[in-house]
Amino acid sequence: MRTNRNLIHGAGLGLRRAFLNQIIAAPPASVDFYEVAPENWIPLGGRLGKQFRHMTERFAFVCHGLSLSIGSTDPLDEQFVLEVKRFMAEHGIKLYSEHLSYCSKGGHLYDLMPIPFTSEAIGHVAARIRRVQELLEQRIAIENVSYYAAPGQEMDEITFFNAVVDEADCDVLLDVNNIYVNSVNHGYDAEAFLRAIPGERIAYAHIAGHYREADDFLIDTHGADVIDPVWKLLGKAYELYGVFPTLLERDFEIPPLDALIHEVGTIRTIQDAWQTHHTQRSA
Repeated sequence: MRTNRNLIHGAGLGLRRAFLNQIIAAPPASVDFYEVAPENWIPLGGRLGKQFRHMTERFAFVCHGLSLSIGSTDPLDEQFVLEVKRFMAEHGIKLYSEHLSYCSKGGHLYDLMPIPFTSEAIGHVAARIRRVQELLEQRIAIENVSYYAAPGQEMDEITFFNAVVDEADCDVLLDVNNIYVNSVNHGYDAEAFLRAIPGERIAYAHIAGHYREADDFLIDTHGADVIDPVWKLLGKAYELYGVFPTLLERDFEIPPLDALIHEVGTIRTIQDAWQTHHTQRSA
C-alpha cells in the first residue's frame, strides 16, 4: 500500500466547535485542511450536523481517532471502525489516524496509556492495525505518542515504533511536539529520533504546545503556543523528508481564532522556506 501523503497538503487546523461559526462565516485562507475526532462528530445531527456537512463539502478533512485503543488487550471494537468508515464515506474524508497507545481495559480509561515496548506488543498491536486497515479498506496513520512511564521496556521507543509500523504496513502521523516532550522527559536526542523515523511513511504531522512542569519534565497538553525548539524540529523534519502536510493542535486554553491562524501561518512560512530551499538545491 502506498503512503497517504498526497491526500492532503499544506497547513491544517484541528476543528473545534468553539470557533466553528467563525470559520463558516469567514474561512481562513491559510488553512488547507481540517482535522476532527470522529467520536465527537459521528453522533451529531441538527444544526451542528448541517454545519459540519457544510464544512466537509468545501474543505479537505482528516479523522484523528481518540478511542480505538489500538494497543489494548480488550477485543477490537470493529463496530466502531465500521461507523468511522461510514462517516468518512459520507463526508468524503480520505485519511484516518490513531495513537500508538491504549485507553481501555475492561472499560474506557479516559487517558492515553503507553504500550510496553516489547516484541510481544509489536505483534499484538500490528495485527490490530492490520485488521483496522482491512475493515476500512485503506491504510491508516499511526501517531508517535507522549508517555511518562515505560513499563516492561525491552527496547527504546523508536525501535518499537518503527517495528510496529513496518509489521503493520501502515503510515505515520508524525507528532513533532511529542518527540520534543519525550526527548526531555526520557533524556534522548530529538533529532536522532527524527532521523530514524521512516520518512517515506509520513502521511502528515501534528505540532502543538506543552506545559513545562520542570526543566526535565514536560506535559503534552495541547494548551499553549508552540515553542521555538519545536518549530525548529519541524524545520529539521522538512529538511530530512521534504515538506509534508502539518496540522496545528490546540485542545485546551483555546485562544481567539486569530491567534490560531497566526500559528498556522507559521507552519506555512516554514513550509514555504523549505520548499524554496529544496527547489533551489534541485535546480
